Amino acid sequence: MSHTQEIHTPVTPEELAHTFEEAPADVDLTAYAVEDWITLALFWVMTGCVFLQFFTRYVLNDSYAWTEEIAVNCLIGVVFLGAVMCVRTSRHIQVDVLYHYLPARVTRIMATIVDLVRIAFFAYGSWLMWRYMEIVSDEQMVTVDLPRNIVFYSVLAAFVLMLLRSIQVFVANLRRGYSVLERPEEFQTAED
Repeated sequence: MSHTQEIHTPVTPEELAHTFEEAPADVDLTAYAVEDWITLALFWVMTGCVFLQFFTRYVLNDSYAWTEEIAVNCLIGVVFLGAVMCVRTSRHIQVDVLYHYLPARVTRIMATIVDLVRIAFFAYGSWLMWRYMEIVSDEQMVTVDLPRNIVFYSVLAAFVLMLLRSIQVFVANLRRGYSVLERPEEFQTAED
């Protein structure tokens, strides 16, 4: 049986104190768009609701019923608005194996078709969500006296934003002459 031993490098109090004097790394927030910040806010509202639900159920033994519904509705918003960021940054799951073996001209045509299909998909999704909202426009939330349209409008807004972002990606790919499918190494960042 082998034992791994932890190795701790001794640090003097002076060395430790000097680590706080170092300038913090520059933070670049320009990569984030408005929908990212809205998604982050929804995420924290959801987290607060889940914590409150846990606390009231297991600590106070008297659960607030509304926390679950609000958390689920926030999760819907986080998923769909988070998908907008994935469209903008081309981070959705994609299969690019064929792009490595086919000629550049063929892969450019394939990538353009993928961009156009994505635009059509989000346009159709936006239209379907609009139609769905017409059908269920009068529904109320179960535990909170609020209309469910709040959730439906956030999903519709997310689909419209995904449509707009996919058009932006398409135009950028046309101007650049290639997409992430054709040259994934060009889209790698320092965080990857």
